[in-house]
Amino acid sequence: MTGVTNETRTAREAVFGPVLSVIPFADQAEAIRIATEPDYGLAGIWTQNLSSAHRIAAATGAGQIYINVYRAGSVEFPLGGYKNRGYEREKGIEAFHHAAQLQCVTIKL
Repeated sequence: MTGVTNETRTAREAVFGPVLSVIPFADQAEAIRIATEPDYGLAGIWTQNLSSAHRIAAATGAGQIYINVYRAGSVEFPLGGYKNRGYEREKGIEAFHHAAQLQCVTIKL
């Protein structure tokens, strides 16, 4: 979708479907502001400048970030736990540690 702003519903809410909201920006600071405003911690960055992409990714506070690709990764790649994008970790060893409860029982007979 073009003509989108950060007030547009597709930019502010988690959309479950094949939707891409394109929001133009003037500089890196504005791109970071746009990316960090929504309540959900997912982001896609399309750029030719990978150094810039890494700086933006670090500043977004998102749990999963795609650079020049969408939906890459596998079950080993953790995600979640940022903003309103879930309170737990999904996938990866982090999900196991989050769901596991450690207990130690010592007995002397």
